[in-house]
Amino acid sequence: MLEHYFMCPHCWEEVSMLLDPSVSQTYIEDCEVCCNPIEVNVSFQDGELTSFDANEIGQ
Repeated sequence: MLEHYFMCPHCWEEVSMLLDPSVSQTYIEDCEVCCNPIEVNVSFQDGELTSFDANEIGQ
């Protein structure tokens, strides 16, 4: 697992998520600070993070 830090698009606090480098995926996870839903889109290539987007739902 890879820990990745980013800014929540709702509360702008720095939060972290554990990402599985064996799979690229899009999913929804709640912010650990404000509990609002975040759409997360991650891509990996050869176990390296190549893309990470965290957006408000519908954005």
